Amino acid sequence: MPETLSGRRFSRRGLLAAGGAAGLTALLAGCGGDGDTAATAPSGGPWSFTDDRQQQVDAVRRPSRVVAFTGVAAALVDFGLDAQIVGVFGETRRADGSRDPQAGDLDVDRVEVLGNAWGEFNLEKYAALRPDLLVTHMYDPGALWYVPDESKAKILPLAPSIAVTTARVPMTRPIERYAQLAESLGADLSEVTTAKARFAAAADAVRQAVKANPGLRVMAASGSPDLFYVSNPKVSTDLMYFAELGVDLVLPTKLEQGDYFEALSWENAGRFPADLILLDNRSTALQPRDLTAKPTWTQLPAVRAGQVTPWDAVPRSSYAGAAPLLENLARAIRDARKVTT
Repeated sequence: MPETLSGRRFSRRGLLAAGGAAGLTALLAGCGGDGDTAATAPSGGPWSFTDDRQQQVDAVRRPSRVVAFTGVAAALVDFGLDAQIVGVFGETRRADGSRDPQAGDLDVDRVEVLGNAWGEFNLEKYAALRPDLLVTHMYDPGALWYVPDESKAKILPLAPSIAVTTARVPMTRPIERYAQLAESLGADLSEVTTAKARFAAAADAVRQAVKANPGLRVMAASGSPDLFYVSNPKVSTDLMYFAELGVDLVLPTKLEQGDYFEALSWENAGRFPADLILLDNRSTALQPRDLTAKPTWTQLPAVRAGQVTPWDAVPRSSYAGAAPLLENLARAIRDARKVTT
């Protein structure tokens, strides 16, 4: 989801503290010689990929040094890439040093972390990695997820970029696109048949759970200190897919810019009755233990019934990443009961 759904309205955070243009120029001169490029280039012939901006990226050889948003990197790992991923940006490590759930099975100790939060992207570290390719989500046309607007004019010239649409399309679409990208970069997709089968079985489990528990109203939401956000299932890629599987999702009516959600004051948190709440589980959003201080939260029928389940608001776009989300959803629907009228 866009940054505003994480539970606060982010403002632009200024320019990166990555040194001046002269320092960057010197750094690039020191790491971009022809001999260095040839030494690290992969074997094979020309490579080409057209992203969801309809921009075609061409290279004389298949890229071997990929930098990606952490969730994208984790998805590419699920599809069989490994050594090709040299750097990431986005939530990667928690405050205690442990792996952030966004990182999936990515080896976070092996890759260079260019930034661990919204607005962080170390330009000098990025240049030093000699990237062949930058990959990230695209929620809005032309907007590169977690690539700061303030510094993208310096970031994007350093390597070609790939953007995959992750809004206004069902979750299966970005999964398919990242699979295609991973295969083009050398992954063997025959290795993910088990994960794909698990995903299909999980999707069917959701369908069956809905049939077994008809009339259940589900709301996807995120909490911040001041506002309660209700997500729009016509925009969020995972919610779109849940709806395709038959889940009856609350549809907010007074949408914020971008149509991703409706922002409610806590006094109005009960505006949309729901039997089951999918609650944003990211560290940037308030969790159930934090929300107990909000009287209107504790009065919600789903909360009183103990029918709140974690929601990965930025799902990992792979079969291995998405299957557990569907399994958890199916379980939550099966175990819930109707508590609204």
